[in-house]
Amino acid sequence: MPKSSCFAFGAKTYYRPIEAAIRWCGLIRFEQRIQQKLGQRPVPELEDFPRWPLLHLYAERIFDALMHGELPYGKAGIVLTTQRPSLDDPELTVRHVDLKAWVARYYPGEKPPFLFDDIERALHPAVDLKTLSVLLVEREAAKVQLAELAQMHDTLRAEHDALVTDHAKRVAKGDQAREPGLRSESTYLNIIGGLLSLLLGKSPSGAAYSSFHNMDAVVSALLAHHQGRPGLSERTLWAKLAQARRHLETSR
Repeated sequence: MPKSSCFAFGAKTYYRPIEAAIRWCGLIRFEQRIQQKLGQRPVPELEDFPRWPLLHLYAERIFDALMHGELPYGKAGIVLTTQRPSLDDPELTVRHVDLKAWVARYYPGEKPPFLFDDIERALHPAVDLKTLSVLLVEREAAKVQLAELAQMHDTLRAEHDALVTDHAKRVAKGDQAREPGLRSESTYLNIIGGLLSLLLGKSPSGAAYSSFHNMDAVVSALLAHHQGRPGLSERTLWAKLAQARRHLETSR
């Protein structure tokens, strides 16, 4: 079986602070070289490894956490509550589980692979498993809603194409009747009502499909863009849009 990412990147039960900083930087293949250069010094200076400035930063973060009591420490992987070693003690260690919890709390955006596996690293810091489950349910509901809207769109498009074809035939025959027949009017009302429900509708998660929040906003936008066109007076728009909504609801 392939090893998990944690073991592949040098995970251990406990670490000396510099060992943790080396793994945090992804410099485990240079660990022996770094340790030899530092000797007994717990924290590298910036000029020690100018190519790896993060090594100095991460080591300082760890020692800052030790100094302020944010990260438990001891010797040989055993956390001591009394007679703790001094911070410059070369045998000072921090446990893997304590280090992981500390990084997750104070540096949630950084998930070094020696502490976190692939799944943990892929999750956004603000998303826990419970939230993820809710998001997945909402995603499936949104997919169903989208499929229904797509089917409705296809139906409306087919009816629209049929009306265009029918209108073209009537024009060719010289039929210039001003008033549409009952079937045509019903179809137009369905189309208008369907489009209006989309403009004012919301997704399963509550997100609006458009920036229009009510009929007044739709009427105002139509008047602003098409003022003066026949049939697009405010009174007519309110009457026709309301009629279309009622017709769509009663025809289901």
